[in-house]
Amino acid sequence: MKIALLGYGKMGQVIERIALERGHEIVLKKDEFNTYEGLQNADVAIDFSVPTAAVPNISSCFNAHVPVVSGTTGWLDQYDEMAALCMAQKGAFISSSNFSLGVNLFFEINAYVAKIMAKFDSYHVAMEEIHHTQKLDAPSGTAISLAKGVIENSSYTNWTIENPENTNTTEIYIDAKRIGSVPGTHTVTYNSTVDAIEIKHTAHNREGFALGAVIAAEWIVGKEGIFTMKDVLAVSAL
Repeated sequence: MKIALLGYGKMGQVIERIALERGHEIVLKKDEFNTYEGLQNADVAIDFSVPTAAVPNISSCFNAHVPVVSGTTGWLDQYDEMAALCMAQKGAFISSSNFSLGVNLFFEINAYVAKIMAKFDSYHVAMEEIHHTQKLDAPSGTAISLAKGVIENSSYTNWTIENPENTNTTEIYIDAKRIGSVPGTHTVTYNSTVDAIEIKHTAHNREGFALGAVIAAEWIVGKEGIFTMKDVLAVSAL
């Protein structure tokens, strides 16, 4: 399989290594200093760039009829526009806040726990996410996905990064921290006056994110439409 890497930072380099180990070929390494030359030769593109580059990268893929897997976050206010372009060009698209197998299992666990805990209003949910200091968006896309998983299965209506004074609020507080070189830690806590219930995912390195992205790229080749990691992994706890 011929892969175009859109974004060649630390994640892009790990993806390159894993892709080569799995027998694939890299036909483009796109960064801010070069062009899309070679994109037309790719079977699939993997986008791990920055928020400002995501939409140009993704739209270039659809216009070149190259399926795209995007792990870039911080641009999703334009997601509907990219989804519409994908459908217009009969393309294929997976956008995920996190491609890690473990995180996608965590998403399902989180939604299941939220559904159970919704029956007990003595517990109030809050979240903490910790990432390396080079991460540009806060809160992380993964934290937002976790918050949405709770909102869809409870009476919560929104999330906030402003610490609410009233613990009975319908907003989920996300404490976004940037520390050292932490790959990613996400904690969801249900607090009451007598105890706390906590679920947590800790990434040890970038390997899981990169492997998941390559697996998603392998899966999407030859398909048409808009998909999620649930489709790739065939996982659903609910």
